[in-house]
Amino acid sequence: MDLRHWLGSAVDLVDNWAATFGPVAPHPANAVTDADFGRAFAEFGDRMRANYPFGHPRYAAQMVKPPHPAAVVGYLAAMLVNPNNHALDGGPATARMEREVVAALAGMFGLPVHLGHLTTSGTIANLEALFVARETYPGKLVLHSAEAHYTHGRMCRLLGVPSEPVPTDVLGRMDLVALERKLRRGDVGTVVLTPGTTGLGAVDPIHEALALKEKYGVRIHVDAAYGGFFALLAGELGVPAEPFAAIRHCDSVTIDPHKHGLQPYGCGAVLFADPAVGRFYRHDSPYTYFTSDELHLGEISLECSRAGAAAAALWLTLKVLPLTRDGLGEVLAAGRRATLHWAELIEKSAELVLYQQPELDILTYFPRRDTLSEVDGGSARALAEGMADEADPVYLSTLRVSAAELGRRHPGVRADAAAARVLRSVLLKPEAEPAIDRLHRRVTQLVRQREDT
Repeated sequence: MDLRHWLGSAVDLVDNWAATFGPVAPHPANAVTDADFGRAFAEFGDRMRANYPFGHPRYAAQMVKPPHPAAVVGYLAAMLVNPNNHALDGGPATARMEREVVAALAGMFGLPVHLGHLTTSGTIANLEALFVARETYPGKLVLHSAEAHYTHGRMCRLLGVPSEPVPTDVLGRMDLVALERKLRRGDVGTVVLTPGTTGLGAVDPIHEALALKEKYGVRIHVDAAYGGFFALLAGELGVPAEPFAAIRHCDSVTIDPHKHGLQPYGCGAVLFADPAVGRFYRHDSPYTYFTSDELHLGEISLECSRAGAAAAALWLTLKVLPLTRDGLGEVLAAGRRATLHWAELIEKSAELVLYQQPELDILTYFPRRDTLSEVDGGSARALAEGMADEADPVYLSTLRVSAAELGRRHPGVRADAAAARVLRSVLLKPEAEPAIDRLHRRVTQLVRQREDT
């Protein structure tokens, strides 16, 4: 796909459409000379060089990568029009695109019916799900895994809802025995489960929790912001099938297309299994919602203005990479294969230790050391020296784990500190797959020299 060609085509498309309404002379207030813009753009270019190479295989750190070219073209074309998907009045074309992509996401999870919309992030998507949870069960507690994203505790505080963490098992998944002990108290309204935690990529046993949902009458919200698109690979390449299949029986689910969905920031989504929850959003706005009797997206959203360009970008992307195993699923499969391959290399390594087996495409590992403080120092050194090496850089991230958590997995490491950093790589780019052998050699070089030499 020739991005430069299609970017030009996007500009032409909008220019040709705008011309049908007659000529418009540019206003002098907006005028900027090429010379002035050139100076500003040169400074902008210098500033942009401070970014990390998110799209390159050398970057094996956080869950960040550039969007697909189709998303860039779709976003640019819509951005030049600048529709607002709050209402059909502000974005008639892109609001309909949004409904279509939301329906496609609901179909990926197998939801028989749904109510949902795009959001500016997974944080806002989770906020909306927890808002509906509060309105459904006022005063009731929200439970989430100790490994869940910090969003849930923060959003519960914002909403004035009490929340508690639930301990995890040795793989970082919610411990359902501990969950049921809390449910027996009778004060819980909602349980948040995560098929792909942010730190470890652990998949909570959603399918097993469904029995507790029925027994105790609680809501289940699924935070699939990171791992949701692995529904396309469920049952393949070691990705567990049952938790993803169970999502269709839950009350709400969030997902972030700006991660595995190849979209620019920000593009999240929230889906509800019961359209009747739309009643909690009901409000009056005398200056909007006037061109159509259809349901406007702003009538089922806590946000007001939202970029129609985000919907356009996702719509165009899913036209060329649909939500199928052979479409977007192959993009995820490449990252999963890369993760499994690197895990095998680490298991055979004399210098590195696998922190735990990866369930999706997040890999955690650490330098082979005798003590927790040495593990921490070795991980920090590999991170810093890898980024600082101008000739052969590699970009990693770290995850802070407690002495107890590391000890449960690796009892041979002496706990001389309360916590340690381990290395963490999110391999969501398909470009990582052919680069794994080289990445492994480079990281091995970084950790080979001990701190005291």
